[in-house]
Amino acid sequence: MTQPPRPILPLLAAVLVAAGAGPVLDAGFPDKSVWPLAFVGAALILLTFIGRSAWGALLVGFVAGVSFYLVHVSWTALYLGPVPWVALSVLESLFFALGALLITLAFRFVPIVWGNRFGRLVLLPVVVAGLWTAREALVSTWPYGGFAWGRLALSQSESPFAPLVAWVGLSGLSFLMVWLVVLTIQVVREPGALTLFTRIAVPAAAIAAVLAIPAVPIVTSGTSTIAAVQGNAKAGYFDRREPGDILMAQASASLDVVGQTVDMVVWPENGSDLNPLTVPEAAGVLDYLGSQLGAPILTGTITERDDKFFNTSLLWSAGEGALDYYDKRHPVPFGEYVPDRAFWEPFAPDLIGLIAREYTPGTRDNIFNVNGVIAGISICFDIVDDALTREAVDRGAQVIIAQTNNADFGRTDENQQQLAIARLRAIESSRTVVNISTVGTSQMIGPDGRTLSEIDAYEPGSMVETVPLSNSRTPAMLHGAGIESIVSIFGLAGLIIAGISNGRTPRMSRKPAQSQPRRKAGQPA
Repeated sequence: MTQPPRPILPLLAAVLVAAGAGPVLDAGFPDKSVWPLAFVGAALILLTFIGRSAWGALLVGFVAGVSFYLVHVSWTALYLGPVPWVALSVLESLFFALGALLITLAFRFVPIVWGNRFGRLVLLPVVVAGLWTAREALVSTWPYGGFAWGRLALSQSESPFAPLVAWVGLSGLSFLMVWLVVLTIQVVREPGALTLFTRIAVPAAAIAAVLAIPAVPIVTSGTSTIAAVQGNAKAGYFDRREPGDILMAQASASLDVVGQTVDMVVWPENGSDLNPLTVPEAAGVLDYLGSQLGAPILTGTITERDDKFFNTSLLWSAGEGALDYYDKRHPVPFGEYVPDRAFWEPFAPDLIGLIAREYTPGTRDNIFNVNGVIAGISICFDIVDDALTREAVDRGAQVIIAQTNNADFGRTDENQQQLAIARLRAIESSRTVVNISTVGTSQMIGPDGRTLSEIDAYEPGSMVETVPLSNSRTPAMLHGAGIESIVSIFGLAGLIIAGISNGRTPRMSRKPAQSQPRRKAGQPA
């Protein structure tokens, strides 16, 4: 029977490696975007789990999570200070520690129960990758809608692995990345007569096989000429401005589009700080612009209905008003509303008190019919929700409009991280994504992930592009949720079966030797 693995590193060294691995992992994400470092960071973290005790695994997992998230989401501290930043990082690190414990148990039990090369080189990498994916799936949806920032796949928006998301989705790509890392670790650690060539060739062949998967063919069903406008107004929560300043900045930047033939004009989240449904002056501005542009305008604004506030996107037609609207499905907890306010407010009353307006989650479908073109609508952090992208495509979206307001995060990494997510959504859905921000960076991204047009950060401007439309559905759109469930369940089931089997299997190697009867004095041996 195979013995449990010994720790590769003593506990103190493992804690230090875990602390250093977090920034390495973050460097694989934008804006540093050295995508191979995501694999290196994940490998360093996984190495610290091998052979750990349960408490040791929780410790190194928590340290790795904190060192990663404190760097990765440092933009949350820009205006609100360290409390939300540290609180979010600690919460995510607790889940990371739980995942570390499960993965440590997998490293311990799977090679014992299946004590051959099949168990060590085939089953174990799949189980560990499944457990990593399960942890990502959990934190992406819970609590309070989850926080999907930091999923391993999000580091690969401009890497050779990016086209894989059209086949397997974001969770599937995270699974494949961890599978490759664990396979490499196990081949290098494998006891026996494996040659150096074999230890290098097996991981290299696995990587080549994954990269050899062809991109999903892009099937177009026409084109649409879209204008996207970035006004560069003072749109941050604490920015000093007069009512209507954001609206006028967007209107001014839109004048550059006048005279061009376009099918729709897209403004960002909060593109109109005055609600045109209730403020006649705002409605007049949109009517005038719409008549000059000869196209409907998609703009974000704040609406109020039945004493509830909504972060809303409007489809506005000159002379007709709002033809359709979508309310943001997942307002950001502790940013756009405070869940369980009575419980949390005593912990940070000054910070919680800043969030005076409570946004209500929307319930409407997330598509607009814009003169026959079906546009999927995503407002800011909606773009990280796998289910909302699939829902839009299932409802017939031919193009995805991602409206956002990044002004609260300044020139931090947040904008580039969100832009990377939008790029992966374009590839995953095989749809053009129009990512338009109040302050940038804004881009139009083609179905293959290429940048079609761009407006630099903190510059007013417009993009006008004739972009491809699509009615096809990629394997990721059809089966992405199922792939996530299957690999997660396989990882959890593999660990449970290994744990139960390990408990029931006699440990022959630990069986104490039978004692010999004592000889009396003078008795011959």
